Amino acid sequence: MPDKPDHEPHQDRNVSPCCAAKRKAVAGSAGCGTPAMESARIPAEAQTAAAAAPASESQAPGALRPDPSSWPVIPEGEYWLGTDDQEGFPSDAEGPARRVRVQSFRMSPYAVTNADFAAFVDSTGYVTEAEQFGWSYVFHLLLPEPGKVAIVGSPQQTPWWHGVEGACWRAPEGPGSSIADRLNHPVVHVSWNDAQAYCRWAGVRLPTEVEWEAAARGGLEGKRYPWGDVLRPNGEHRCNIWQGVFPTKNHASDGYFGTAPVDAYEPNGYGLYNVSGSVWEWCADWFTRDPGQRGSTERPAGPAEGEARVLKGGSYLCHHSYCNRYRVAARSGNTPDSSTGNTGFRVAADL
Repeated sequence: MPDKPDHEPHQDRNVSPCCAAKRKAVAGSAGCGTPAMESARIPAEAQTAAAAAPASESQAPGALRPDPSSWPVIPEGEYWLGTDDQEGFPSDAEGPARRVRVQSFRMSPYAVTNADFAAFVDSTGYVTEAEQFGWSYVFHLLLPEPGKVAIVGSPQQTPWWHGVEGACWRAPEGPGSSIADRLNHPVVHVSWNDAQAYCRWAGVRLPTEVEWEAAARGGLEGKRYPWGDVLRPNGEHRCNIWQGVFPTKNHASDGYFGTAPVDAYEPNGYGLYNVSGSVWEWCADWFTRDPGQRGSTERPAGPAEGEARVLKGGSYLCHHSYCNRYRVAARSGNTPDSSTGNTGFRVAADL
């Protein structure tokens, strides 16, 4: 049977329930990105420590900083970014499609892994914001047996997310869970602030949204996914997203129920892995739904201030009928102190 793009009707094109709610909104609304934290619950001294996040001069044994010299170089040039595709979400300011100039830079081929983040923590003693808050959001089907964890609450609009006491990067489903068999999976339950702290230690940076999208396209122009317009060419899965009936049944025909190893599937044309699905990835920019505030074609840096930071790439919870945001042009945002079990990051470096 010939390949053909998916065209299923969205059940709600303004709600993105595969992502997590803002952490402060346990009794309120939710979105498809990471949950936002309620800063008042963090002691002042802890907030100060998280904001400073000093990089330690002394490294623990084996705590190696990344070496960007071998990372793919994203070439300088003009890129068509955004989309006018009918699959897009105009409310997210995905369009209009526009020509943007990008300076060359290096992009990590993989999202930051649990092993990478552990090296950072071992070296610096850094404590993530989820650990400071004492809880983070976990998707309901990933919870351990009932009664094994304490539930803080769930957002009204997306009750499939549960605030779990003790959930953090090293215990993704709460106490009793472990990353021992997921060292090559992307780190999750990390906020934008946590990602920035890692970057300061590693001597790298978060990519801008424009850089992320230019890199994720892999040299293809105007395509829906990093590999083209067909989600599963020849029936082959190319990314880790939801299969089944969201949010109750995931038959995981792509091979993964939660996160996937960072080198799963085939890389795009620039050698980047898993830029669609698996985990949402933080970008440097403030998020805006106003296309006019997304920056000029020569300096597309986004607004100078805001309440949320940009997220790109979608996650293992994205499904066409709800959160069709595993497309390259798709975007979301959440507050910089937010974290969930489906949000991580990858990093960039200047040449």
